[in-house]
Amino acid sequence: MAGEVVSGYHSRTEPIGIFRWLTTTNHHDIGILYLANSFLFFLIGGVLALLMRSELAYPGRTIVDASTYMELFTMHGTTMIFLVSIPILAGFGNLMVPPLIGAKDMAFPRVNALSFWLIPVAGVIMWLGAANIGWTGYTPLSVYDKSPGIDMWIVGLQLLGISSTAGAINFLVTIFRHRAAGITFNNLSLFVWSILVTQGLVLLATPVLAGGLFVLLLDRHQMTAFLSPLVGGDPIMWQHLFWFYSHPAVYIMILPAMGIISEVIPRMSHKPIFGYKAIALSTVAIGFLSFGVWVHHMFTTGLSISARLPFMIITLAIAVPSGIKIFNWIATMWGGAIEVKAPMLFALGFVTMFVIGGINGVFQAPIPLDYPLQDTYWVVAHLHYVLFGGTILGAFAGFYFWFPRMSKRMYSERIARWHFGFTIVGFNVVFFTMHFLGLLGMPRRIYDYSSFGQLPLIWTLNWLASIGAFILGAGQLFFVANIVWTFVKGPVSDPDPWGEIPAQVHEPRVPGVPVYAMPIHSMANGGVPEGPSEPGQSPRAP
Repeated sequence: MAGEVVSGYHSRTEPIGIFRWLTTTNHHDIGILYLANSFLFFLIGGVLALLMRSELAYPGRTIVDASTYMELFTMHGTTMIFLVSIPILAGFGNLMVPPLIGAKDMAFPRVNALSFWLIPVAGVIMWLGAANIGWTGYTPLSVYDKSPGIDMWIVGLQLLGISSTAGAINFLVTIFRHRAAGITFNNLSLFVWSILVTQGLVLLATPVLAGGLFVLLLDRHQMTAFLSPLVGGDPIMWQHLFWFYSHPAVYIMILPAMGIISEVIPRMSHKPIFGYKAIALSTVAIGFLSFGVWVHHMFTTGLSISARLPFMIITLAIAVPSGIKIFNWIATMWGGAIEVKAPMLFALGFVTMFVIGGINGVFQAPIPLDYPLQDTYWVVAHLHYVLFGGTILGAFAGFYFWFPRMSKRMYSERIARWHFGFTIVGFNVVFFTMHFLGLLGMPRRIYDYSSFGQLPLIWTLNWLASIGAFILGAGQLFFVANIVWTFVKGPVSDPDPWGEIPAQVHEPRVPGVPVYAMPIHSMANGGVPEGPSEPGQSPRAP
């Protein structure tokens, strides 16, 4: 029988060992399961990336044929987006949202467990199918290719959609209904703000993709004809449905990482966050605008200029709230006593890489520039600077920042620095190089470029990118080594090892909520906690 759960930890009457992890409904354990599962798929997806880069290191066929390369491409993209980037940030949400709002657990613990366990099941189904249609599943190829692997890909994505939707409802109910007295939207953790907006996006966008996948499955088995051009269907409809979900999904992946950075930078700078309200409002603005940019993925599909122009404008405008966050983070660091440890290193890596990803995205946003750059390696570079440089580096920052809370042990700072160094160098070597491949016109999704013009230069750049990929991959071995070292030799750590907290926010805002769970930010009342001001006085109701 399960015992009573107190503050995210288990009593002695609860199951132990593997049975504990299989049956737990505790938010702390489920958060760790999310992180472990995501990192496992991250390693597997990374191996596929290294296989693709090995093929592209030299022109002509080297280690795989075209069909196998497309399987690698499909499963790499699907894994990294749907099995890594989205779930890993839900893991941090499970781990930290309840303590940051003074809640004992998530609103629906069993639903929380179900949301997690659907993810590995979906991953296994998709990997057994090994579809070869690209991670976007564009029609009519995905309609006419009758491989059962595509059906398994659709079923896996539907299960992931159920997981995300159930998790979104759970997070929203938890944040709205289970905040402790004194926790209001004027002093809510910026990480919780990011989770709140993210789960709103999930709840609104995921059903659209689910509907599109259901229609695609019916079309594949000739029950309907919505997407099949041979019988009057419109294959562009799939792109609308897919990107209506998938561009908000970019912010589903990046907003929680931004929330992590908004917690790490002030703590490691030993200053309250600069512009708390501006960062919170910019998070809401990004969520709102994210539903008005999906057509910029479709500028070359023949849509009228009157349809494309508003989406170009909103694509440019969405950079503004992101820029607000960047300037507020810089202002927070300005004049602070910055502690350059692993969480801060990865936070700084996030900021710089995300700025590059934002700039190259704004560069491509105008319609005339999108035409020559669409479906080239420029887009691959932009995507990875935003998602790896943003989501994954942000996740690493959060992992090192909250690792003492997860394990009660301290990682090796020296190994973490090696992890950061290899990651940031390898990342820039592989993906910055791809900008030049895109400008040379090399299309993505191909495995052989031997027939292209300027072959010596394209070959050299691909070889350099492949070297960078292996440097990046080697960097993740340091992360694995650090985890092993921590549990073998790591010293016991206080849950909050990051030094003194500024006096004006040193005390927890809510009685009974631990100090380490309290983020540093400027609150609506000028930085004074909203707890009782006099003995016996009740905190302000939310």
